Amino acid sequence: MKVAILGGGVLGVATAWYLAKSGHEVTVIDRQAHVAEETSHGNAGMISPGYSSPWAAPGVPFKAIGWMMQDLSPFMINMKELDGYTLSWMSKMLANCNTKSYQTNKSRMLRVAEYSRDCFVEIRKELNLAYDGRQKGTLQLFRKQKQIDALQKDIAVLKQLGIPHQALDMQGCIEHEPALANVRDKFVGGLRLPGDETGDCYKFTSELAAQCEALGVTFMLNTNIEHLVESNGKIVSVKTDKGVLKADTFVCALGSYSPKLMKPLGLELPIYPIKGYSLTLPIEDESRAPQSTIMDETYKVAVTRFEDRIRVGGTAEIASFNLERPVKRRASIDFVIQDMFPGAADVAKAEFWCGLRPMTPDSTPILGGTKYSNLYLNTGHGTLGWTMSLGSAKFVADIINNKQPDIDPEGLSIERYYG
Repeated sequence: MKVAILGGGVLGVATAWYLAKSGHEVTVIDRQAHVAEETSHGNAGMISPGYSSPWAAPGVPFKAIGWMMQDLSPFMINMKELDGYTLSWMSKMLANCNTKSYQTNKSRMLRVAEYSRDCFVEIRKELNLAYDGRQKGTLQLFRKQKQIDALQKDIAVLKQLGIPHQALDMQGCIEHEPALANVRDKFVGGLRLPGDETGDCYKFTSELAAQCEALGVTFMLNTNIEHLVESNGKIVSVKTDKGVLKADTFVCALGSYSPKLMKPLGLELPIYPIKGYSLTLPIEDESRAPQSTIMDETYKVAVTRFEDRIRVGGTAEIASFNLERPVKRRASIDFVIQDMFPGAADVAKAEFWCGLRPMTPDSTPILGGTKYSNLYLNTGHGTLGWTMSLGSAKFVADIINNKQPDIDPEGLSIERYYG
């Protein structure tokens, strides 16, 4: 069967891998000159099932107001970019800010994320992929005692779901991240999630794409997707600026740009492009650098260790498709790396990046079939595309292959928005 995958980020390439392995003739189409050049390029580097929680949670609207009032705000709204679509999406997200929705959404997210981690274990056994991967966990770091005091609810959820975790005092944090000994006056404790991982998503996707090509996958790069052509309840082709490609099956893995392609087909995807920023810095002093991932809970900034680099990612900005990189948006991520790991990296040589995270109102990705019998979705992963990538891709590939997925599909498809 001929399969056209629309999008060459980590989701699209991973889907191509699983479909090619099962014997299909696969073509990946992307507008960039190389795979993983957009959202997959400079993300925080966390593969964090244990950190999979919906943005929409009880109390978040009030917290968001507080965040916006901070000098180093982890959340901001670009008022110039507010429009009807943005306000509609925000209202849907607010509707999920209740205990019942939070529990439902978190369980769905964890189902995909935990499965995806298992898929990472399997693919490492099968392929020798060099992507600066580390399996040393995530450490949520708390600067204030009130953050420790509020931790019991999160721990209760982790216990209920059987997710390994360790509540640590200051010395416990230092034992896992020795460089924190240099700043012991900056924090009071932490929560370690030992099952989490780190890695460079761009490197991983590039290496996996090479494995795909070895299986016969074709990559149509520098190719703009214009629209899909429908006939009698099926998609028959995709129109690009390089011509028309016919296929038997189509997979949309275009992240934040998925709604624009799907809307003319009568598929309304409630996905919003949440803007995020990162810095990538060369390590100068190994003894002062982190070993894995530190999540600074006060500023919502992740500091992730690659082999000879540090990736610092954070900030959630509602700014539509604006990809400008104002210097002032570096403030919080600049601060955290220099405050928590002073002298570890050369900030003057940092690569400043921004990308768009395709966020649904319930933070759960949209996976599986549509009303068109041969059109499938693998999109809407928000900040967890890297974490959920392999599990989502294998899940969608299994559905295309008419194979029973390894995880329960309940609540993962677009149908949950039309119930």
